[in-house]
Amino acid sequence: MTNENSILLIGESGVGKTHYGAQLLKRLMKGDGQLRMDGAASNLEPFEGAMEKLNEGMSADHTPTSLYIDSIWPISDSYGTRAELVWPDYGGEQIKDISMTRRVPANWGERVINSPAWLLLVRLQKMRTNDDIFSKPLNDISTSDKENHEIQISDQARLIELLQVLLYVRGAISTTQLENPRICVLLSCWDELGTEVQDEQPTVILQERLPMFFNFLKSTWKEPLILGLSALERSLTSADRDMEYSIKGPEQFGYIILPDGKKSNDLTLPIQQLLSPDSLEKQVVV
Repeated sequence: MTNENSILLIGESGVGKTHYGAQLLKRLMKGDGQLRMDGAASNLEPFEGAMEKLNEGMSADHTPTSLYIDSIWPISDSYGTRAELVWPDYGGEQIKDISMTRRVPANWGERVINSPAWLLLVRLQKMRTNDDIFSKPLNDISTSDKENHEIQISDQARLIELLQVLLYVRGAISTTQLENPRICVLLSCWDELGTEVQDEQPTVILQERLPMFFNFLKSTWKEPLILGLSALERSLTSADRDMEYSIKGPEQFGYIILPDGKKSNDLTLPIQQLLSPDSLEKQVVV
């Protein structure tokens, strides 16, 4: 069930939704961030396995394609306002299917329409930025050798189409920049980008890596929020244990890159930024 205070979590397969969810849950339980757990959480099954793996210093398993389960977390903010956070765990292939088929399932449609804020996870390392039908002239395609591979839509063009489909379902077609739904783009697995992005602003990195997608965001939304995310802070595998990770505990790892390029260890900040204190009422659905 969604309501006027919900957030739509959008992320394809392999962008780190499960790892972020497990680390966010641990931060809420620890209670030293902008948001904290305020009561007993329910339906933690989707994240128990992930948290157990992280406690062992190993990466979590991939979420099955067909799975969609809501976990309910009662939370409060630093102002003492209480809410219920409903965090979904689902196979990222569901998101790719929406952009590929241009069909939005009924359960997704309800969330798209009713959620005033969207949280989009993008893993830059998995985005193909080669020539596509938008950047390669049609004349070049028609005169190319038959042996050449088929020209397809690039990943950033597919991301744009995904958001356009969701906006169409929502009925948010406007000639002016949108204020609703609010949107936050999380550039996940920030640690994989290397030391060359140290102290760089997420907005600058997104503009450099995905210029067409960046321009779409800036032209469509009045104030899109762009942050960096490293849910794990380092690469983990499903076969070998990271002993330092296991000894210190996964809650000691992970960070957010703020708009000015500075680092924060508070993984609840993206949620807090989308949900102002005034909007945290009886129920918040993510």
